[in-house]
Order: sequence, then C-alpha cells, then structure tokens
Amino acid sequence: MSEEPIPPIHIVAVAGSVRKDGYTRRFLDLLLDVLRNYPGVTVDCIDPCEYQLAFPGEPEAVALEAALKERAKDADGFILSTPEYHGSYSSVLKVLIDNMGYPSIMEGKPVSLLGIAAGRLGAIKSLEHLRSVSSHLGAVVLPYPVSVAEAHTKFDAEGHCIDRDLMELIHKCAEQLVRYTRSHHARQEKSND
Repeated sequence: MSEEPIPPIHIVAVAGSVRKDGYTRRFLDLLLDVLRNYPGVTVDCIDPCEYQLAFPGEPEAVALEAALKERAKDADGFILSTPEYHGSYSSVLKVLIDNMGYPSIMEGKPVSLLGIAAGRLGAIKSLEHLRSVSSHLGAVVLPYPVSVAEAHTKFDAEGHCIDRDLMELIHKCAEQLVRYTRSHHARQEKSND
C-alpha cells in the first residue's frame, strides 16, 4: 500500500520589528527553522525593513499593499511576531496588517502568534490584542501562542536557546500550524473540486 503524498504548504511569517538582531527576529527565526524541518513546508518572512512603510490612505500605501499581497498570495498559513511595546503589539506590525488589504489576505487562513517581552509576564497583552485584531480580520487564530518572557535570558553566548520548555512550546506551535494548515488546505481543495 503506497503512502499518500504530503501536500505542500507555504507559511508566510511577518516580522513585527525593524531590529535586525532583536529578540523578536531571533525567536521568529527559531520557529521558522523548526518549520523548515517539516517535509513539504516552505516559509517566507516578510521583513518590514524591505518596504517603505506607509499608513493606509497615504500614496505610498498603494504600493505597499500591492507588494504585501503579491508576497503572500500563495500563503496557506501565517505567523505574526511582535515585541510587546507598552502593553500591546508593535506599530510596525499594525502598519503591515493594515496594508494587507480588505478583505485581508489573512482572511480564512490559520495564524500562529509569537510575542516577545523583556518582562517576567511575557507578551500576554500584546498577544491578546493581536488575537483580537486577527480574529476581526477573519483569520483562524490557532491556540498555543508562544509568549516569551525575559527574552534576554534565553540564549547562550553562541546564540542557542537554552530554555527547554520554551523550545518545546515553539515545536508545539510549529507542529500545530503545519497540522492545521494541511488539514485546512485539504478541506479547501475538496470544496473547490
């Protein structure tokens, strides 16, 4: 009996910080590395530094929206990552989300959330706000967001994450996103037949 082929899926991550070596990007890269180990999974990361960010309604926003839609048009699922700033998610991520069109390119797609904080409580508030906005856009927000507390204590001198519980949560988040996205993708393909 032959095994059925694993359906390919494409995940688009959105980095919610312009700091190239910041903790948000470092943890997002960890999650993306885990995802790359799954057969048939491709990933792309939207880096806000690659774009001229603009508020909706500004002339530059038309080009930004077109570029984001083109970049994410084949996405089967998303990851939104953010540092926690003043009890919420970053303004950079908000600008990117607001320029993903209406209806949003995330509508109907599974979304996993990753929040990074320096404090002991983690990114609970930013993830709560991000979950609310993502749900409002019609995204399917998955459980088990990753909330990193005391981010500055999680890496050794060589840049490896030393928190086993956190790495387990990152692996669980990746596994859930792959499993749900494949299932969601298969259901959509059947409904299109």
